[in-house]
Formats: sequence, structure tokens, C-alpha cells
Amino acid sequence: MSDFWILLTGMLVASCSGILGAFLVLRKMAMIGDAISHSVMPGIVIAFLLSGSRDSILMMVAAMACGLFAVFLIQLFQNKGVQADASIGVVFTALFAIGVLLVSLFARQVHLDQDAILYGEIAYVHWNTWVVNGIDLGPKAVWLLGITLIIIVTVISLFYKQFKLCSFDPALAAACGIPVALFHYLLMGMVSMATVSSFESVGAILVVGMLIIPAATAYLLTDRLGRMIVLSVGAGILSVFGGYAAAVMLDASIAGCIVCAAAVLFVLAFLFSPSHGIVAKKLRLRKLAA
Repeated sequence: MSDFWILLTGMLVASCSGILGAFLVLRKMAMIGDAISHSVMPGIVIAFLLSGSRDSILMMVAAMACGLFAVFLIQLFQNKGVQADASIGVVFTALFAIGVLLVSLFARQVHLDQDAILYGEIAYVHWNTWVVNGIDLGPKAVWLLGITLIIIVTVISLFYKQFKLCSFDPALAAACGIPVALFHYLLMGMVSMATVSSFESVGAILVVGMLIIPAATAYLLTDRLGRMIVLSVGAGILSVFGGYAAAVMLDASIAGCIVCAAAVLFVLAFLFSPSHGIVAKKLRLRKLAA
């Protein structure tokens, strides 16, 4: 039964991350997930100090708010002329350092270090269950990720055209009367929600990997956004099954094997993609030369 919950959790992470990752790759904001996963630490520490518990809903809300605050700062610095990569680096390192400082000052005896916050282990996901009135409802991560996926699919479905236009041509979207800033923060809010819902259970490494690699793989395979989203989710789910099988055979880290499996799929797409693959390009050049 543990295998089922591990695979289901991985599939939910891949689905949430694959949908959002497609938009992040198109916007050249692939590393925003990594920035959010580090930037939420001050929110987690402050929520713990207020509630006295690591399991409170306040902790998740505070973490998401801190993630959105990080996105706001990154966008503010970019609008003031700071380069995008520099903005991301400055914000997430500064906020992460503030979180470490708060832990050292006020929560030194509590298990709130980077191991608890960043490096969750998907193999243990079936042990942390939701029990209501004596009834075991299954792992908390599955419920949180399932609700997150429903929200993401609903929002993207309702505003697909707006998100699409804002990703490809923000200037045209603004000229058409679309509130570009609103949809930017709505997308970043969903990224923050997906990241916070995932990283304590499955680890930030797996979340960031699923946000970036499957979407980058899909980007090499198609030029249409709708197909890219489907391929991104499909590549993520395939990576989960392939990585889990490899982890069982090698007795290795599940998250590490899943991300490595995703990287293998990316390399295959990079080499053999019909339109962007190196091998396909060389074959076309050889035909033209002949």
C-alpha cells in the first residue's frame, strides 16, 4: 500500500508542477520555484512562534504569504532595472538567511532546520496521515496536493486565454485590457501554493525538478501551449514511475531517482526532438547537402 501512496503523491506533484512549469518556462522564470521554496522559511518560523505547533494551518498560510512576498520583491527589483536572475538570487538568499537567523534566535531547540523544511522524503509520505474521528483518511500530502491540483486546473481552465496571452506577449495583453500584473501574481500564487503543499512531504529538490525539467522537455517537443502542458504532465508522471522503479532496484533516494529520470527524458528530447533535437537537425542538414 505504501507504494501506491508514494506513486500517487509523485503523480500529484508532477501534475501540479507540470501545468505551472509550462507557463514558468515560457516566461523564462523557471527558477522561481527554487526561490519560493527557500523564501518561505521566515513565514514558517513566524507561524510556529505564533501557534507553537508545526502542524497548524497557520504555518502553511504564512509560508504561502512569504512566498508571495518574495515574488513581489523579485518583480519590484526587476521593474527597477535589476536583472531577473540577480533579483531572484538576492531575494531568496536574503529571506532564507532571515529564516535561519530567526531559528537561531527564537527556535533553537525546535526541529525547524533545513532538513525539516527543505528535504522532505517521499518514502515516508504514507506515515503522516489525516485522522478524523478515528478514521484514517490517508496521507496529508495527498489531500493537500489533490486540493491544490483542483484549484490549479480550475483557475487555468477559467483564464486559459489570459494566461496564454500574458505569457507570450504581455504588451499585447495589456493593450487588450487584460490586467497583466493580476494574472502574474495569480500564477505566482499558484506556484507558491504548489511548492508549499509539496516540499515538506516530498522535498524541495523534487518540487523544483518537477517544475522545471518536464516543462523544458515538453518545450522541445511542441510549439503549442496546450500540447506542451499535456506533455509536461505526462513527462513528469513517466519520470515518477521510472524513477521509483530505479530507486527500488538501486535502493537509492526516490526523489533523486525521479529527478534523474526526468533529466534522462530531457536529454532524449534534446537529442531526438523532431523540431529542436540535435540529431534531427543534423539529419535535415545532411538531406539538404545531398
